[in-house]
Amino acid sequence: MKDVILGAVIANRQQELEGIVHRLKDHLDWMQLDVMDGYFVPNTSLEFDFELPDTGNRYEAQLMVRDPATWIKRNADKFDSLLVHAECCRFPEPERILDLGRDLCKRVGVALRPETPLEVIMPLIPRVDEVLIMTVEPGAYGGAFLSEPLQKVAELRRIRNDLDIEVDGGIDDNTIKLAKDAGANLFVSGSYLLKSEDVGKSVSRLKDGIDLNY
Repeated sequence: MKDVILGAVIANRQQELEGIVHRLKDHLDWMQLDVMDGYFVPNTSLEFDFELPDTGNRYEAQLMVRDPATWIKRNADKFDSLLVHAECCRFPEPERILDLGRDLCKRVGVALRPETPLEVIMPLIPRVDEVLIMTVEPGAYGGAFLSEPLQKVAELRRIRNDLDIEVDGGIDDNTIKLAKDAGANLFVSGSYLLKSEDVGKSVSRLKDGIDLNY
């Protein structure tokens, strides 16, 4: 992909989900569904039989759950790209989950928490479309941006230049520049957009930070 900004979606009710999607839908092509079952992280999100509004947007599912395969099979028609956290399951389980995603014709990727070393996913790098590096502790909107994980972004870019590298957490009009300079090309923004009085203007400021307004 070229540079892409995604809006983060955390919701525990259908009405809440629809409210977030409708706030973001006219300003972003992609949204990230943060799926949490309360075990990998303390909070829950999208742990109900949800329906996505028919808005024409595309969706990426970041799976922070104990049983990613079951969730994928149950919701395969709702997302276009999936990310499984390497910390959720031990090898070779991540490989089987990625293969499942491939079989469903999805983009597939692997995600890492801020403290997890890059070495954990090195065997998977040749097999994925995307790697997500968390720049906050996952689980809620509004976490403080952590700059140290950007070292992993830079290392990934050196290892595989064609890889889509995503950052998620604390992304605003200032931190997005740091992530871009490190080598990221996908940027997930949550509270910065959803707390904004004018989402369109906030998206424009993010785009300005990575010279995307052209």
